[in-house]
Amino acid sequence: QVQLVESGGGLVQAGGSLRLSCVASGRAFSTYSMGWFRQAPGKDREFVAASSWSDGNTYYTDSVKGRFTMSRDNAKNTVYLQMNSLKPEDTAVYYCGASGAAMPLHITYQYEVWGQGTQVTVSS
Repeated sequence: QVQLVESGGGLVQAGGSLRLSCVASGRAFSTYSMGWFRQAPGKDREFVAASSWSDGNTYYTDSVKGRFTMSRDNAKNTVYLQMNSLKPEDTAVYYCGASGAAMPLHITYQYEVWGQGTQVTVSS
């Protein structure tokens, strides 16, 4: 089973950018689908983006389409989330997760492993 460590969070002004990284330890990283979720205070963890191991496609929630880009580097066991044009409503703890499933990937219970999370704060 993999272990995940996120990094790259921080404080940024609205309109700014951040790139989150999630490094996986363990074998067979390329056989996992990877997802990014976020959780704001008092709210449920919500889907942001995911990359399926089976078809290589990447999926996004509507609110981040055109602003966020998820990528993965299987050689480095790493997934990234490039976040541009950040808004105050993007403020949350961001988590990456690993799933053995190919689909669906927008549901938290599909993920067997989670990282510890990284805080993203966007000021207005």
